[in-house]
Amino acid sequence: MKLRQRLYIIIFESDTPAGKAFDVALLWAIVISVLAVILESVQSLNQNYGHWFKTIEWVLTITFTLEFILRLYVSEKPHKYAFSFYGIIDILAVMPAYISLVFSGTQYLLIIRALRLLRVFRILKLGRFVGEGEQLARALNASRHKIIVFLGSVLTVVMITGTAMYMIEGGENGFTSIPVSMYWAIVTLTTVGYGDIAPQTVIGQALASFIMVMGYAIIAVPTGIVTAEMTKDHNARKKLKCPVCKEMGHDSNASYCKFCGNQL
Repeated sequence: MKLRQRLYIIIFESDTPAGKAFDVALLWAIVISVLAVILESVQSLNQNYGHWFKTIEWVLTITFTLEFILRLYVSEKPHKYAFSFYGIIDILAVMPAYISLVFSGTQYLLIIRALRLLRVFRILKLGRFVGEGEQLARALNASRHKIIVFLGSVLTVVMITGTAMYMIEGGENGFTSIPVSMYWAIVTLTTVGYGDIAPQTVIGQALASFIMVMGYAIIAVPTGIVTAEMTKDHNARKKLKCPVCKEMGHDSNASYCKFCGNQL
């Protein structure tokens, strides 16, 4: 077997012992790299162990760069892999380190390497969860128009209530502009309630109370929209009839008939 074929099996195939060991080692390297980026942002740790964090980041950055080059080398169509989902993630996983040589602070964008942990689905044979993810994606896609209308309505409410609060309270109570008042409306409507700005007048407090109550109802709307679409999709798959054996009752993520094996 040629060296290129051996490398392809190790890098892209997780069914062999060597391939699985490579993927597991890669996952651990990703975890260590992400932890190094996170811990580097802690000032006390950065002062004492900053040089170690930098060393780990650059050692792993060079390792991931060589790994990406190897993936291109063993691929039959390197350009196809380079512009695939995983290929783009691989590029984004190393670019911030090199950019940080010119623009300081961009090394924290290395946290995007966490996306490479998605390979764990392939390594641990968790492909069945991909089907569940596809069902959720279909539900989100089917409900996108309703969600857009909902978000547009919420934005309109935010603008109106923010402007009203600006007129009621004014700058002396912290509502110095309409954008600031809209920020307060968003925080209140989503029931976050930072408390950095609060109405002082009776009318302002009454409006705030109305927005808070309305916020509970608004939060439930997008959840209900997506849930309804997921239920509709699930029922549609259940009622899907096999063109060969005419049986129904298939799983929501099924691509083949569980009775005769024919493609649905």
